[in-house]
Amino acid sequence: MPESKTYTGGCHCGQVRFECTTDLAMVTACNCSICTKKGLHITFLAPKSFQLRAGEDNLREYLFNKHAIRHQLCIDCGVDVFARGTRPDGSDVVALNVSCIDGIELSKLTMTPIDGRSM
Repeated sequence: MPESKTYTGGCHCGQVRFECTTDLAMVTACNCSICTKKGLHITFLAPKSFQLRAGEDNLREYLFNKHAIRHQLCIDCGVDVFARGTRPDGSDVVALNVSCIDGIELSKLTMTPIDGRSM
């Protein structure tokens, strides 16, 4: 079983910075329209495991489809850093763009296929 670690990361220009704790046990390879177009690989976190450390004023919210997921993009570099949403059970969740974690190597992670196109 993977071990939880604390990671830091942020957008491309560095204006938005975060810290999170996760085991990266599930990283999505989703085929929905937004993940496909943006190349997003997401891990889901409890809000208490995610702290925005800088750049709250540098974020712009993007909503699409059912407006259920509130994507947070840096207004300077355009990177989709994370999103806020609600799980099917009603609990809050943070969907973190794993590519924004400092020093991450996606090729070393196990991706979980998600058929978001059919949802």
